[in-house]
Amino acid sequence: MDRADIHKINPATLRPEELEAVYAISRAVALAENIDSALDEIIRLARPIFIFDNLVLYLRGKETLEPAFARAIGRGRYKEADLSWGEATAHEVLQTGRLLSRIEEGGEDVHDRTRFRFLLGLPLFLENHLEGALVFIRFGGPPYTPDQVRLSEFIAGLVAQLLGHDRLVKHIANLEAERKLNQLQEDFIATVSHELLTPLGFIKGYATTLLRKDITWDEETRREFLTIIDEESDRLRELIENLMDSSRLQAGTLKMTFQPLRLDAFLRDVVMRALSLHDNIQIELQKELPELRLMADASRLAQVFDNLLTNASKYAPHSTVTISVVAEEQTVCVKLGDNGPGIAPEHLPSLFKRFYRVPTPDKNVRGTGLGLFICRQIIHAHGGEIWAESQVGVGTTFYIRLPYDQQQSNPDLSLRESYA
Repeated sequence: MDRADIHKINPATLRPEELEAVYAISRAVALAENIDSALDEIIRLARPIFIFDNLVLYLRGKETLEPAFARAIGRGRYKEADLSWGEATAHEVLQTGRLLSRIEEGGEDVHDRTRFRFLLGLPLFLENHLEGALVFIRFGGPPYTPDQVRLSEFIAGLVAQLLGHDRLVKHIANLEAERKLNQLQEDFIATVSHELLTPLGFIKGYATTLLRKDITWDEETRREFLTIIDEESDRLRELIENLMDSSRLQAGTLKMTFQPLRLDAFLRDVVMRALSLHDNIQIELQKELPELRLMADASRLAQVFDNLLTNASKYAPHSTVTISVVAEEQTVCVKLGDNGPGIAPEHLPSLFKRFYRVPTPDKNVRGTGLGLFICRQIIHAHGGEIWAESQVGVGTTFYIRLPYDQQQSNPDLSLRESYA
């Protein structure tokens, strides 16, 4: 039988019970989620009318023939299954491209009739290319009948279709992943270019203006221009640091140094620093703070709180930010809540993703979408968790939960983002 015949099995030549099995197998294959589950269903449906003890699917690798699926289901499941998996038969099928039926004899330690192994090997063609072999193994006979061979050929045709479908699905998934990666790279380049060019434009513009020889600037104007250059230089440094941190996070090379930290004193320092930087928000820190000690990287933890308060200044200007601490049994939860415009529910699941930015009508609000991503990774490195709750028109609250004891935290912990 040549390769064309394998894909053109005529169901009319099958007996009623075989025909019923064929239809059941076709339905099962159509509904199967993957090749393994489809083959398990094929075994369950075909074996009552087509007795076999082992079934093995071999696929052609780059250099070798590799078993992709194997089941021992009948006679010899416990004793003989490891003695014969039909590899030699599969090799011969791939060499000839034709169906092969053969009998092998077991070793000297096998004395009953199961020493004879009846093998049926079928080639699997996909778009006229020989991709593998399907091998049925029966211990002790009887030989395969013509009807059983026809049924096995039909099954081989379905398995070949499954391989084609699986390959197509993987190809589409790869194309989609590549498209998303390309889009992400384009968005990243566009966002970063815009964010870097904006402070550079201010710095260049005001520096060039100050250097003009045809105009003499008064001291107040000169100081104003230099202040703008200084502020935009800080903004540029912040952007570059965020990009470097993001790169280290992806590479898993951002180092953490854990030391004892008194949380109440730490939060007071955070608030004092934020008030000196942001004059458009009010910050209310809980008065009676519990005296709790954590093992933390103080500079990285401060980076988290600074980022959250900067975001409040950007997205919830003129609001009041309240910071409170709740001591729990094994953890401490810090809450930062504002009474700003809030975040729509559809944006909350993506809030901590790399490069994600919540749309805002204010064109003056700038950002790369890296801040909250970095916050999440730093908190995860401390063995904690961070999340947000928000209601449009009411405000947004960020929650940071940290364990008291981080002795098990690894200072060299990889902060590589997980996409699962």
